[in-house]
Amino acid sequence: MSRWERFKEVVDRLHPSNLLYSTYEARLLAELDPDRLPRHVAVQADGNRRWAKLNAPHQPLLTGYRAGGEKIAEFCDWCDEVGIQVVTLWVLSTDNFKRSGEDEVGPILVAIRELVDRLVRHPDWRVKAVGDPSLLPDDFADHLREAEAATAGRAGMHINIAVGYGGRHELRDAVRSLLADESAKGNTLEHLAETLEIDQISGHLYTKGQPDPDLIIRTSGEQRMSGFLMWQSAHSEFYFCEALWPDFRKVDFIRALRSYAARERRYGR
Repeated sequence: MSRWERFKEVVDRLHPSNLLYSTYEARLLAELDPDRLPRHVAVQADGNRRWAKLNAPHQPLLTGYRAGGEKIAEFCDWCDEVGIQVVTLWVLSTDNFKRSGEDEVGPILVAIRELVDRLVRHPDWRVKAVGDPSLLPDDFADHLREAEAATAGRAGMHINIAVGYGGRHELRDAVRSLLADESAKGNTLEHLAETLEIDQISGHLYTKGQPDPDLIIRTSGEQRMSGFLMWQSAHSEFYFCEALWPDFRKVDFIRALRSYAARERRYGR
């Protein structure tokens, strides 16, 4: 964020209506129990295109995707503020490649690249791409790998950017990786069939080594998961919000956290 953007944000917050709203946000934040907050929050940031059609009908769709990227950067700040350890952001699905032409996927990739560059500039955050890189243009996939390498040693919040991601693709890739590992060890398929354990599969997912998402948020009024984190979400809590993603507010985020904290997590028991 530039100096001018910070100055404008401060001025906006000093406006009486915004000051009242900020006070309300602060009160809600103060009421949260830190011991009942999720470690890992995942988001289906849905509604950018619809937002653009409603709010910038004569502008290119990139306007909506850029607005969504700005909201993601804000969202990461909110998560960091309350101590969330891991954030997963689904920004481009495998289905986007099937149903969208290059004229639509191109602007999405531009907005994602701008977002990644913005996240990398934060001194503490670690950025990791999760998805199928073979679906992406070579230069874009290289850029994601460079972002991972540049932030790999950081100890702050871990941010997964799910780009070219599909739940079925992830499970396919996990099985392929598992089979390749077992073959390299000299094990047969018969041996694997007899000895395979759940943790072995988990160890080959895109998010291996990370805690599963405690809370998954989806915006734009859609109430389905669309294959998002199919394996990892077995015991996740879900929160659906009517707001289109660029309109998602900090108070909406706090309400999602309050809803999560109020639930009794049974883990199937």
